Amino acid sequence: MKEFFNVTDLQQVLGYAAEFPRAGTEKIPLTDALGRVLAQDIVSDINLPDFTRATMDGYAVRAASVFGASEANPAYLTVKGTVRMGESPEFSIAPGECARISTGGMLPPGSDSVVMIEHSQVLDTALIEVYRSLAPGQHVIEAGEDIRKGERILFKGQGIRPQESGLLAAMGKERVEVYKKPVIAIVSTGDEVIPVSESPGPGQIRDINTYTLSDLVREAGAIPISFGIIRDNYDMLLKTCREALARSDMILVSGGSSVGVRDFTVEVIAALPDSGILVHGISISPGKPTILAKVGNKAFWGLPGHAVSAMVVFSVVVKPFVTHICGMDNRQKVFNIPARLSRNVSSSQGRTDYIRVKLVEKEGEFWAEPVLGKSGLIHTMVKSDGLIAIGLNTEGLDKGSEVSVIPF
Repeated sequence: MKEFFNVTDLQQVLGYAAEFPRAGTEKIPLTDALGRVLAQDIVSDINLPDFTRATMDGYAVRAASVFGASEANPAYLTVKGTVRMGESPEFSIAPGECARISTGGMLPPGSDSVVMIEHSQVLDTALIEVYRSLAPGQHVIEAGEDIRKGERILFKGQGIRPQESGLLAAMGKERVEVYKKPVIAIVSTGDEVIPVSESPGPGQIRDINTYTLSDLVREAGAIPISFGIIRDNYDMLLKTCREALARSDMILVSGGSSVGVRDFTVEVIAALPDSGILVHGISISPGKPTILAKVGNKAFWGLPGHAVSAMVVFSVVVKPFVTHICGMDNRQKVFNIPARLSRNVSSSQGRTDYIRVKLVEKEGEFWAEPVLGKSGLIHTMVKSDGLIAIGLNTEGLDKGSEVSVIPF
């Protein structure tokens, strides 16, 4: 095993994510698919739309019939009939003819554009005048213009948002194959940690990490399962971790990298079958003492006990592992927010510092205001909108520096 604090570079740590398998797959109703991750490519077996349709209320025409039309020189068209919604017109449009049509209606054969009702005037039941010229294809959607048959429209590893649900519905997909939501076990450790239902005595604190980590797991697309508070006892921790590993796809031991407890964590990992420590310290702050082990094909994390440190480590390091086993493809980008730093911030070389910031808009651009505080102060996270990273070879950043805010 590695010596403690033989720190590993963050990018090397993140590279280990590929060593862990993705969750299995399942077919679910489309009504339950929001927020899930596709487990297969979706290739269209139809053109969408499968007919040329109007995008405006008005008259279906041949564009050539109204070429050069204006208020001073209108074009006169004979009304051939009306296109009824949901029906295929049984007539065609010849030069000098038109048909009444509503938005979404199917264009009759012979027509190639739609005159907006605002650009026409009814003269009698069979004749209108048009005082605006058109180009072919104007105010219509051509067959297959949205989606072509045979086109890959969604890809394996893509998250399903409302717009993806709508597209799947348009394809007639009542059920969709997605990755199962992995189960993430959360174990909170420490003799000083008590349930939230109790009043802290001298030296005691309520269990924060079970709740913050559970919600972070949910946000990442997985299912948290809490194994409660475990005292600083090797046998209790080993028993709990065995049970947690049997019932989950990943385990987070909160407080498992703290002085004293980390020794139990290392011993517990060593006692588990087919286990090995991959990382025993990461070159980041907060969160330097974080542990990552591999037990069988599952990730085992020893996270800091301080609430802020645990949340930052999860956001920066653990979350990419969770989204990976959730099946998320790396093409699913999370866009950071560009901003300017509102004050000078110092940093130590040799590590990447993550600074909590609040975003404030001034004169059309965002400014990142550092929210400074120790790693045990949960209010600093409540006041923050995200994190900025100061590189490991940087001594700090000056006021006005351009930064990239990782949003919470």
